[in-house]
Amino acid sequence: MGLIEKIDDLGKPAWIALMVLSFILFWPVGLALLIYLKGSGRMFCSKRYGQWNMPDGRSCREEFRGWKRRHGWGRHSSSGNVAFDEYREETLNRLDQEQREFRDFLDKLRAAKDRAEFDQFMADRRNRPANEPPAPTAA
Repeated sequence: MGLIEKIDDLGKPAWIALMVLSFILFWPVGLALLIYLKGSGRMFCSKRYGQWNMPDGRSCREEFRGWKRRHGWGRHSSSGNVAFDEYREETLNRLDQEQREFRDFLDKLRAAKDRAEFDQFMADRRNRPANEPPAPTAA
């Protein structure tokens, strides 16, 4: 396993610590590391379609929840009952999966609606007489 994969396993705090340390020791290295992190998407999320997403399509909120769960942060600490902890983890994973599927369904639904509206616009445009000026748009 390479150095980058090891730091990725530790998460964003490790990247931040490495970047701060590199700025302290030799600022051009820190600047190069900052540019690398921004370009690779390891450090920041991008806002697209009104939601913050990671480069691979996962939402930042899901990524943060997963990181907290992997590192034992948050309200989901061990209850002391292994069977219950397994059940809770399976249920949370199932709910996360259902949430992703529902979000994908909504995205497909929006895309179909947009496609239908565009097709209607193009049909109206084709059926319009050539000498008639275009209808004014509401501002």
